[in-house]
Amino acid sequence: MTIVVLESLTFGLRRLVDAASELGERLCLLTQDPGFYHHELASIAEDRLDVVVVDTFDRDAVHKAIAALPGVRGLISSTDTWAVAGAELAEEFGLPGLAAERVRLARDKFAVRNLLWEKGLSSGRAERVAVAELDIEWLSRTTGLPAVVKDSAGTGSRNVWLVRDSSDLSVVRAEAEAATLSGTLFAEPFLRGPVYSAETLTWRGHTRLLGVSSRLMSPPPKFVESVTAFPVAFPQHQRAELSAWIGQVLAAVGYTDRFAHVEFAMTATGPEVIEINPRIGGAQVAESMCRALGYNVYRAAVQLALGERPELIGIELPGGPAVAFTLSYPEEAGVFAEVSGLSQLGELPGAPEWLPTKQPGVLIEHLGDHRGCVGMVLAEAETAELAVHRVTAAAGTLRVRTSAL
Repeated sequence: MTIVVLESLTFGLRRLVDAASELGERLCLLTQDPGFYHHELASIAEDRLDVVVVDTFDRDAVHKAIAALPGVRGLISSTDTWAVAGAELAEEFGLPGLAAERVRLARDKFAVRNLLWEKGLSSGRAERVAVAELDIEWLSRTTGLPAVVKDSAGTGSRNVWLVRDSSDLSVVRAEAEAATLSGTLFAEPFLRGPVYSAETLTWRGHTRLLGVSSRLMSPPPKFVESVTAFPVAFPQHQRAELSAWIGQVLAAVGYTDRFAHVEFAMTATGPEVIEINPRIGGAQVAESMCRALGYNVYRAAVQLALGERPELIGIELPGGPAVAFTLSYPEEAGVFAEVSGLSQLGELPGAPEWLPTKQPGVLIEHLGDHRGCVGMVLAEAETAELAVHRVTAAAGTLRVRTSAL
């Protein structure tokens, strides 16, 4: 029995393989570059995972690769880039999953903002805009200032700009003109307040809030994520309110059966959705969930792919340590040379770990989004707050070095 994995997040394959094996299923990873998963694949025995190299941007090639596999029972597509393609292919092969039109909607940040606004779940609406039309008067009139201008199908913090005044706008116009967008450009109100992510699982329209991740961001106007921790210890009444609210949000976009990673700002008047990601949390969010909940959450991903009720939707969880992680970036663009200070991690509390995402020799050109991240540091503690302190101390011992071309 085979479950197809159409690309994957940088981390999580090992957990996914373990979950599938426990459920008597075998995974087949379709990828255009196995090297992208070098850290994870190094910890998985070759006989436990099939890997097929195919151009995953070529729909016909992927369709043929899936058709050639014996006994395909499900398909997992856990990335933003291949979310829609995965849902469409699942429908083409008659496999279980969230309807492709729902995934397509969730991936359209412009459509989500306005749908939530129409249903009274957002305080502001979005407006499409061409780069040439961007000006301060138009933004003041339509979204108010500060405003956010971004790609309707963006991912990894790419092509997201904050506009506070005319000087910001000059930068945005130049960068947006040169950017390659996955969708279309639009503007929306800037949501003031700390940023979090609701980690949820939905089955047959019922959503369980598994926990909330915190998100420490770089100073404006950039939107670089620096430290994430799970689970945030909200007061019991506030967690209950968040759980009810996130259920309404996902129901509004027709969410029925899937993990979701919903970024939101906690404003002075309550939570406001930033974006809905129709997938499990990326980076080390899912790993943090596995540790903090005391349960391999990827087991639910396999059960969902098979069209089965995931145990995680209703079981009592044993719990475990809180987790925090940082994303490490070079100080300067250039060729990634090394990370110094790794030998000192064992001297710090929280059992900090270094998890590489890039290998030395790779050219780093972008420092303002996830493309510049070369690895992550992860640490544990009794609470998310303490985990943040520990991982920040651990990350402070490291230095990412680059060399000129």
